Amino acid sequence: MAGTTALPLQQLIASLDNTCLPKILQVCSGVYFQGSIYEISGSEVCFSTGDLIKVVGIELISVSFEDIINNEKFELPINHTELFKVVPEEMPYSTVEEMVSLRPVGLESCLPFTFTSRSKMIFGNLTLGAGKALTVLSVERREGDEDQVRCHIRGQQEASAEVCIPLSSRGEFFECESEECFTLKDIMSSASLCSRRFRFNNPSKSAKPFILSPIYQNVLKFPSSLEVDVIDVTELCKDINFVTPLSLTEVLSQSDESFPTVVEILEGPETRPPFKCSWLAELSKNEHLVFHKKGTSAMVLLSSLKSRKAQQYFLVSQQYGGRFRRRPREFNSVYELYVALVQAPGLTVSVTRNCEEVEEEGLPGLSVGEQLKVVRLERMELPCGSSEEQNQSVEKAKQENEKEEIFLPLYMQGHFVEVLSDNKKYKLKDLSKGFSLPLDVKVVSRDTELETDPLVGFACLRIEGSMLEPTIEASFPHRPDHCFEIPTQWLTMSVSFTKDPLPWPSDQPPKCHVDRVTEVTDTFFYEFRKQGNSDEAPPPRPPKRNLSSSDPPKKSSKALKKPPKAGKSKHQPDKSVPTKEFASLTLNSKKRPPAPPPPVSMTFEHVVQFQRY
Repeated sequence: MAGTTALPLQQLIASLDNTCLPKILQVCSGVYFQGSIYEISGSEVCFSTGDLIKVVGIELISVSFEDIINNEKFELPINHTELFKVVPEEMPYSTVEEMVSLRPVGLESCLPFTFTSRSKMIFGNLTLGAGKALTVLSVERREGDEDQVRCHIRGQQEASAEVCIPLSSRGEFFECESEECFTLKDIMSSASLCSRRFRFNNPSKSAKPFILSPIYQNVLKFPSSLEVDVIDVTELCKDINFVTPLSLTEVLSQSDESFPTVVEILEGPETRPPFKCSWLAELSKNEHLVFHKKGTSAMVLLSSLKSRKAQQYFLVSQQYGGRFRRRPREFNSVYELYVALVQAPGLTVSVTRNCEEVEEEGLPGLSVGEQLKVVRLERMELPCGSSEEQNQSVEKAKQENEKEEIFLPLYMQGHFVEVLSDNKKYKLKDLSKGFSLPLDVKVVSRDTELETDPLVGFACLRIEGSMLEPTIEASFPHRPDHCFEIPTQWLTMSVSFTKDPLPWPSDQPPKCHVDRVTEVTDTFFYEFRKQGNSDEAPPPRPPKRNLSSSDPPKKSSKALKKPPKAGKSKHQPDKSVPTKEFASLTLNSKKRPPAPPPPVSMTFEHVVQFQRY
């Protein structure tokens, strides 16, 4: 009967290769605890005496280094670059054939190698003294005659000769140390090398011999170096059905033919998941789910505006059936208008709070209700009072086609609201036609396929970003037609496929109604923002008014003056660049457009040009 001898787990696993798997092992002594047996994302397992383990795959992760003299152990990574030499065996070989057949690597690749004999050897008229070194050059195969090894002998005064020695020659033969070196990968790929002792090629590091043993991981991701003893019970337990835990990411790797299927939850989600939804509370251990299909869903992240109530966030499928209208954005400075202009040209705003004229700085007054079209960024010379010549160079704003042009510096504070030119209703997926993110919207008609639409009732929602999410469409067996999408990258749990029948007649699959809106936590929102802006510098602070001059500015009723034209402004937005559409965004491009840096000039002030209606 196989497997009646208990062996350390590491020793038994090291003797296996993928050709002899699967193997069923039973823990017979030792208990190792490091978390949950169903934790897939790390080496966290729990074994007790009597547990059965089915090894279906092994993966080499590191190498155990054991000092033979001091019994010290530590691990080396498999990509360790140190070179090692084989330490010759202390026990002699009884025949030449035994010595040749037990070379640590293939015979052809190990030649030449050197050995000695404890006693003298006589071959015809040739006598070799004890301890004479012989270097094996090749093995001579002779049909109908005994095979021999062709050896090179170096005599006195650099004299040398060759001799053929039969493989059947008996005696006490000792191998000499070879100059050949091996990497860890070389050693671990050879069963013969794994059984040998080694030392470092660099003798200054250490001259002590040591043993190298592979450390594997199996499908459950536990290292073979766990200090438990096991026996091989493959033949006794070959008819037992084993549970194979799968993470949600591993479920995605299953073939399409595996769905729909019934799964059992082995380990529920973490204690603080990033979702706020009714189905989440039912995802507990031993519960069952129906996995209908896997796929990739285009989604957007919405947020409610800050108010006295807590801010809310929603992950919404672009298949959402409600309708939206755009909502005007609000701005509190000229710099914010400049940022919006760069992201999407053609911005028109209305003044919502009076702004008094500042004559000494040449700033025009603004009245509630005035409409301003943001045109472009200009570099203007400001009246500063330190030079009469500068003050005289300032001119009043000019009129063009009954539209007055005014110039406001980036540091100017104000209150503006966007003027929208359309009152159209949009589907969520249609909002990509020419609008950049973030975008303020309001739901004007609910999704009729949802029992309750949580997006209805908000005065304004902001589309923060877009993503393509790998998802699993799931339902509970008692309501197989009421489905929800599980974003696999945002939820950690493990399941196992069962052979339970599907909860509907084989020829009558249900018509599934999928929840298109999932409320998420602020943690989800912050992680989304972090991923989207991980490689961007933080946005710059708006520029401040230049107060470096010690002299008070002189009174002036003159407006800001443009310098002589020297070509197209390099800060003017490039209208040839198309607006980024969020429907085409992927996981790698769900970022907001970064805020442009405020231009810096010591001689001129940067201002934004407007047309006032």
